[in-house]
Amino acid sequence: MKLNKILLIIAIYFLSLNNSFSIEPDIFVQSTVNRASKILSENLTKEKKIEELKKIAIETVDIKGIGFYTLGSARKNLSDEQKKRYSELFEKYFLKSFSSRLAEYTNPEIDVFGKEVLNDKYTIVNSLLKGTSERPEVKIDWRIYTKSKENPLIRDLIIEGLSLARTQKEEFSSILDSNDGNIEALFKTLKEFANNQ
Repeated sequence: MKLNKILLIIAIYFLSLNNSFSIEPDIFVQSTVNRASKILSENLTKEKKIEELKKIAIETVDIKGIGFYTLGSARKNLSDEQKKRYSELFEKYFLKSFSSRLAEYTNPEIDVFGKEVLNDKYTIVNSLLKGTSERPEVKIDWRIYTKSKENPLIRDLIIEGLSLARTQKEEFSSILDSNDGNIEALFKTLKEFANNQ
């Protein structure tokens, strides 16, 4: 009985350690790209690769955070119902865009080589997509949201100095500007992209 009690205390101790385990942003990025590379190098159909890549993105990317960032100041004018609808549409749009582009790569090799802690909430992780005979090497910086040390999340990719989140924000802003700020026009664009085969 006493032994069972001791074992229970030890188990609780290790569980609490596990729950408070901090993941370094550079290790998180390398682990994430290794998972994606493994899927892309396997003998799977493109559709299966896309599904597996979507699962990784849901776990590792702050899709909601990116979505509201790309919406910009237009977010302030939305009702709670519109925000909910936007989040749902953006997630479908993002996952399709992300996974279908990445699925084109057969076996991308990405090496993490550095990091820069900006503040308590953000760290930039530096990496390099190795070049092949078909493509040049590409410098990729990852903006990692580290408010939760146990659960870092990707907030942006900066490819050769170009922020994907900022580019997306400018694209959405252009759609809204050309439609007198009507959010329904953006909803329509996101829905059409997500549903397009």
